[in-house]
Amino acid sequence: MFEIGKIPPQILERLVLNPVTHTKVHRADIVVRPKTGEDCSAMDPGGEMCVFSTDPITGATRDVGYLAVHVNCNDVFSAGAEPVGILMTVLLPPQSEESILEELMAGTLQAAAELGIEVLGGHTEVTDAVTKPVISATVIGKTKDRKMVCTGGAEIGQDVIMTKWAGLEGTAILAQEYETVLSQRIPKDLLQKAKEMKGFLSVGTESRIAMEHGATAMHDATEGGILGAVWELAECSEKGVTVYADQIPIQDVTKMVCQEAQIEPLQLISSGTMVIAAYDGAALVDKLQAAGVAAAVIGKITQKEKIIIQNGTSKPLEQPKSDALYQAKF
Repeated sequence: MFEIGKIPPQILERLVLNPVTHTKVHRADIVVRPKTGEDCSAMDPGGEMCVFSTDPITGATRDVGYLAVHVNCNDVFSAGAEPVGILMTVLLPPQSEESILEELMAGTLQAAAELGIEVLGGHTEVTDAVTKPVISATVIGKTKDRKMVCTGGAEIGQDVIMTKWAGLEGTAILAQEYETVLSQRIPKDLLQKAKEMKGFLSVGTESRIAMEHGATAMHDATEGGILGAVWELAECSEKGVTVYADQIPIQDVTKMVCQEAQIEPLQLISSGTMVIAAYDGAALVDKLQAAGVAAAVIGKITQKEKIIIQNGTSKPLEQPKSDALYQAKF
């Protein structure tokens, strides 16, 4: 039986990706196809390269429209592309009030305006198949000069760089969803800071800078958190990786929220945090910080083994499991 969260990679490969890969239809204009950890597919229609990505929002009940736009656009940014428009499928449970749809659309349009993209269409429905609002979105993007990178482009010897902080999105979600409980345990100003972390969700700036620097792989840290994202980047690239856990930046308020929720911040959903594989990671960090984006070198791409070193102890870096967000205990 499945746990809540992403389908385990081995099952995904067997039941979803292998059948898709071995389909009889392989169009010549499709240039990037599905693969474990790969954020986007791509098509070359004979002009600009078109990039597509899709993701749902299932772990939050508030700000879902805002989150859906940014999370989906981040996948396109991670391919080095520019998002152009988004299509939304909105599923509401029975007896939903109009105010829920109104708030959802307000957040959607706010995020779209921040990113300069259009809402191109979609579908809206009330169904007893869901017990809370669920959004699934698809983003369409385009590349500049037909250049893009894939999650699976990491090369041996490259540095692994991360932007911003571990658990970014999850901190904002938990602070919003459990505000009443957390307000009794965390100072009001810090809780407000946690909620405002949703303002750092976009990875557009780091995508542009990383592409200019020559990054060969980028990945948005969604379910499974920063450790899950690094594992997926290495797995998709068919490489190993060494992660230096003590160098991973974490905001103090994230540590506080995660301590109250009894979860691991390094495994908490972290959209807004980009994982990048590039040579001369220190120089890339300097460029990112000069642009106002916090960044740090947190690892190295290696030949085979996936390892994490924490407090001087080395152990295997495990494949991502159900996100820590779903394990929160209050």
